[in-house]
Order: sequence, then structure tokens, then C-alpha cells
Amino acid sequence: MKESIHKYFKVGTILWMSYPPAHYDYIDSLKRILKDDYFDAIEITQIKDDELRKQTKDLLEQSHIKVCYGAQPRLLSTGLNPNDTDEEGRKKAEATLLEAVDEAFYLGAKGIAFLAGKWKEETKDEAYKQLLKTTVNVCKYAATKGMTVELEVFDYDMDKAALIGPAPYAAEFAADVRKSCSNFGLLVDLSHIPTTYETISDVIRTLRPYITHLHIGNAVVKPGCDAYGDLHPRFGYPNSANDTPELLEFFKVLKEEGFFRPDNPYVLSLEVTPRPGEDADIILANTKRVINRAWALLDD
Repeated sequence: MKESIHKYFKVGTILWMSYPPAHYDYIDSLKRILKDDYFDAIEITQIKDDELRKQTKDLLEQSHIKVCYGAQPRLLSTGLNPNDTDEEGRKKAEATLLEAVDEAFYLGAKGIAFLAGKWKEETKDEAYKQLLKTTVNVCKYAATKGMTVELEVFDYDMDKAALIGPAPYAAEFAADVRKSCSNFGLLVDLSHIPTTYETISDVIRTLRPYITHLHIGNAVVKPGCDAYGDLHPRFGYPNSANDTPELLEFFKVLKEEGFFRPDNPYVLSLEVTPRPGEDADIILANTKRVINRAWALLDD
């Protein structure tokens, strides 16, 4: 493409993935992203310290960057399950998602994203109903603040083992939520497509009416290989599924399906994280190079 990717997408990154907080200072990492004009958007998550949250808000307000909020860590780090068949467990998951809406609103985000919880075959239908209940309740609360809610599509049997899930099931769920909540959408991640044994074109075309947010990244789906599962290694990682050709295909399908919207661009965020011993700055540069190359190869 001759025109910049920034015309058609708000290119973002997921802060806690780009700079894992266990290894990088939080404020220093935040400032690195906010000072880098390659990024039009940033995805942040729960900040438990009040002063740090206030400092984050102040820095975000200075940056003129689009703020997105990922509530996935609130669930993954606690084991809370929004489709828990135990009603008390479901309510606890719903409560943290409602708190996420409030925190996201404070930080200037216009919505939150989350994921479904684990499931069992024998209770799958009940879990679906529980997830629908949670999602509708969170959507209705978010709507009072003019905010949106997005469910990220994950693997269903490889790593996260989330109820949602394969693309046809995700489409069915999104349609059910949309019956009562227009502020709901799906978040599709290139790195999750190999983990659901689907193709890029099938996923995008199946979920097209419901996609409101995009992630790009990589995955290793060969059992027994390093970084197997949903670990988001760098592009070009040994035995991995995605590199420049797959990202190029992703862009081609998005273009064909009408996702290039200069008037109201989608957020397209990098979800890539350094493996042990790797340098986060270099991994971020790696990802930009792959994006730039795939975009350059895309036909006008």
C-alpha cells in the first residue's frame, strides 16, 4: 500500500505484553509507548495502586493516544469465570468486569475487552447461558457510561480453553448479545487463529458483522515445541505459525471485507511479548518491521 497504515487503522500495542511488568518498570514502559508516534493506541489493564493509576491517567491525557482497556488479566490472574455454572462464581466474575468498566472510564478508555472462561462439555449449554447473562449485564452497565464491551476470541482446547471459542460459535454468541446490546463486539487476534485450527479468511468472514477490534501476533501450535500455546512469541519464532506472509494475508482479507475505514479506523494492536532472555525493545522493533513489510507488499 502506498498510503500509510495509520490512515486505515489506529495501530496500538498491549502495554503489559510488550513490557511485562515483572521485568520492566511500569511508568518507564508506559512513557516509551506514549513517546513513540508509531502508536495511535495503547491497551492497558488493571492498576491496583491509586497513585499509579492517577499518574497513568495524567500521562495518557497528555499523549493524544486512544486508550483501550483489557480486562482479561482480571480474570486470568484470579481464575474468575464469567461463564461459571456456579452462580456465585459467575457473580464474582461479573463484579470484577463492572469494576473494570469504572476503571477504564476513569482512565479515558471508551470500552473494555474480556474473554470467556473455561468450560466442560457436559455443562457447555449452561455455561453459554451464564456467559450471555454476564455479558449482557456488563454491556448494559457500560452503556450507561457510553462505553462498549468486546469479547476476545480465544482457543477452546489448547491453552486458555475458553468457551468462545471457534468462529461459528463466537458469531452465534455475538448475535445473541446483540439482540439486546448494540454496544457489544468481538475482538479477533491473528495469533489465536492457528490455535482454533481455522483459516484467516474463514474467521474474518464468519465474524465480519461483529468484529470491532483487532490484534496481531504469533503462536506456536506444534506440541512439544518451545512457546507452545497462547504465549504470543515474536514473529519468526522457531516452529511458529505466523510471519510476514500470514500478516499480509490478514491485511488482504481485512481489505476485501471492508475493514479499511479512514473515517473511523479500527484499533489494530500488537500482541507480542518477549520470551525469556529476549529484549522487549528489540521484540517491539521486530513487530513493527513485520507490519511495515506486510503493509508494503499489500496491493493498492
